[in-house]
Amino acid sequence: MTFIHRVEIIITNKKGVKDPEGETIHKHLILRKGYNVVHNVRTGKYLLLTVSASSEEEAVNIVKEMCEKLRIYNPVVHDIEVRIRG
Repeated sequence: MTFIHRVEIIITNKKGVKDPEGETIHKHLILRKGYNVVHNVRTGKYLLLTVSASSEEEAVNIVKEMCEKLRIYNPVVHDIEVRIRG
């Protein structure tokens, strides 16, 4: 029996990889508007998929495999998190 699962993919730059978009948001928006308590901004990509699978574990495994085979992210510079959305 298969069920429909909502699976999230969060792609972020690895620690140590520059994030020009995050730096721009931090410097030119957040700090300029007086939110000096914010020390860093990192940006990324978010995808939400609907997947048919027999279990949550299978759905996550399908999505992880798909991300690697289709090169949805660059493993050299990105970290990826795949999880079930509750």
